[in-house]
Amino acid sequence: MGRILQLLNSWIGLLPRITIFNGIEMLIIAVIVYEILVWIKDTKAWLLLRGLIIILVFTAVAAILHFSVILWIIKEFAGIAVTALIIIFHPELRRALEQLGSKNLIFNFLPSSGSNEQGFSEKTVEELVKACYLLGKAKTGALMVIERHNSLENIERTGIEIGAKVTSQLLINIFEHNTPLHDGAIVIRGNIITAATCYLPLSENMTISKDLGTRHRAAIGVSEVTDSLTLVVSEETGRVSVAQGGKLTRVDDPDNLRKILGELRTTQEETHKFGLWKGRTKDEKTSNQKSDH
Repeated sequence: MGRILQLLNSWIGLLPRITIFNGIEMLIIAVIVYEILVWIKDTKAWLLLRGLIIILVFTAVAAILHFSVILWIIKEFAGIAVTALIIIFHPELRRALEQLGSKNLIFNFLPSSGSNEQGFSEKTVEELVKACYLLGKAKTGALMVIERHNSLENIERTGIEIGAKVTSQLLINIFEHNTPLHDGAIVIRGNIITAATCYLPLSENMTISKDLGTRHRAAIGVSEVTDSLTLVVSEETGRVSVAQGGKLTRVDDPDNLRKILGELRTTQEETHKFGLWKGRTKDEKTSNQKSDH
């Protein structure tokens, strides 16, 4: 028994000392790996990961069995393969960076000139609810992107500038069949329709139902790369849906949609108040510094 304990102590002595900083490092690495796995789970990159695991296992077996020729081929083509993968999966990498930039952590520290500072009015909520269900009743397709913290100026530039107040009549006229502005999405900032006929990025999530068309896939796509909320009216069924955070939720009851938009309005008001408080605090500090001088 003493011999076994002696061996265990000698093995433990060979292990490197783990400090609190090593623990923090391992935690950070675990979080990064988890986020990467969540990101690629429903994309084409998931198939790439499975292929890479197979190659790594094959390489390990070749190293154990000393297959020098195979190891030489893998070594020579490794650099080319990395470059090729970056080119092939450029859209996925770009989307990942866009998602990283759209995190609220960035927003909290970096002010965005294009962010929604005006906020929603209760009348705007009612006009949107009314328009969505009237469009749905007429089975007229619609796509409305509501800006939150992340600026949608790059999407606005793909469309036609409007700059009009949100009303149900205007929304219905925009999406009416055979009108110049009905194709594409509109962007709403605060109580204003800023642009129409805008192009949205399509989602490449492979788990999305095949029954959903391009309009719904575009709504999910823009919600994956920004924190926007998108309202979708199906041209085939007339059903109203909400896309947010990469998820699409059907909203059959106007009261439920009113509640969702009301919560968005409350969040925007709180953010606006916080922004005003930060600005006032900054002004007070500046005035105090001047008075000290």
